[in-house]
Amino acid sequence: MKTFVQHLSKYAAYHRDKRNVATHYVGIPMIVAGVATLLSRPVFMHVDGVAISPASIVVAITALFYLKLDIRFGIVMSLFLAACLWLGQLLAVQPTAVWMSWGIGLFVVGWVFQFIGHYYEGKKPAFVDDIMGLAIGPIFVAAELAFELGLRKDVQDAVEARVGPTFIRQAKVA
Repeated sequence: MKTFVQHLSKYAAYHRDKRNVATHYVGIPMIVAGVATLLSRPVFMHVDGVAISPASIVVAITALFYLKLDIRFGIVMSLFLAACLWLGQLLAVQPTAVWMSWGIGLFVVGWVFQFIGHYYEGKKPAFVDDIMGLAIGPIFVAAELAFELGLRKDVQDAVEARVGPTFIRQAKVA
């Protein structure tokens, strides 16, 4: 299995423009919340008041993957995923039109932010070349936010040693 730094570095190679990273701060949480919402139906059963749905299964597997990659980021991501699951479950008990509108709306608008960011980047999204990019995107956003706050300098230095720092890409002159 790849290390946390290997996963982040591969994903980061597609995300060096600061404007692209900024759009991901908005777009990726929206996409995750949208997926959690859409997968919160059907509910298979309740266990001690907790709805077991496709969303809860995906969240559990993803949280375990993140915890295996890096315990500190894994804890943060598990809390974020739990919040998305909570929101998804709140929306899933609403009338179908409300549930679907929120789920699809969050998902689609989140992807609009992603593609705007990749316009600035001048590169396609990472998942086009490696489907794991879909799983690494959310933890990448958490890592970039941590780096902005001056946290996990060891991880930031290791990633930047492989792919360089983030920057603002200069506009092309015709």
